[in-house]
Amino acid sequence: MGEINGILLMNRFTGKLVLAFLVLVTTICFAVPASIVGAEAVKQQLPERKQTTLGLYVTAKEAYEKWKTAPDQVQIIDVRTPEEYAFIGHPEVVWNIPFAFVTYQRKDGKTEHGVKMNDVFVAEVQKIAEPTDILLLMCRSGDRSAKAVNQLAEAGFTNAYTITDGMEGDKVDDPGSIFHGKRMQNGWKNSGLPWIYSIDTDRIFIPEGTSK
Repeated sequence: MGEINGILLMNRFTGKLVLAFLVLVTTICFAVPASIVGAEAVKQQLPERKQTTLGLYVTAKEAYEKWKTAPDQVQIIDVRTPEEYAFIGHPEVVWNIPFAFVTYQRKDGKTEHGVKMNDVFVAEVQKIAEPTDILLLMCRSGDRSAKAVNQLAEAGFTNAYTITDGMEGDKVDDPGSIFHGKRMQNGWKNSGLPWIYSIDTDRIFIPEGTSK
């Protein structure tokens, strides 16, 4: 009888070992780093136009904290037009390297406007940053900055983040609010972060002849 009880106890012990081993193997094989889970969760919440091939995302608040923690290692690049940079305002610490420009012309009695891409955008970024530098790209609300990140990624940059809510933020979607349709929901300007109007010409990269 004692021998039978011993066998039963041994089988239970062996079963527990096998179960523990299976749990360990499953954890090792299928566990996903928290950083990856977090990035994927952020991506799922973003519209496709704000997603990037690098999958690196920060909000305006997170961008400011990231820069403030390591100002010598993190650079913020404002990819908006010079007009937006000058008249809407900008963080004091940014470089202004436009991703595109707005063009105007008068034709047949009508004023037309369009978009002209900055053909030297990547080359201008390469003047101030190395491919492995931490870059935080900002536009109005996260669309252009995502496209700009993708261009940098194609050029070999690996640590380029897009600021998902940009400088002005997303539009308020509340018909009952006086701010309905206005970019007052988030973004750098609406998050209580410091920004200025003054212009530092040494921090603006505009190709020669752009104003002609």
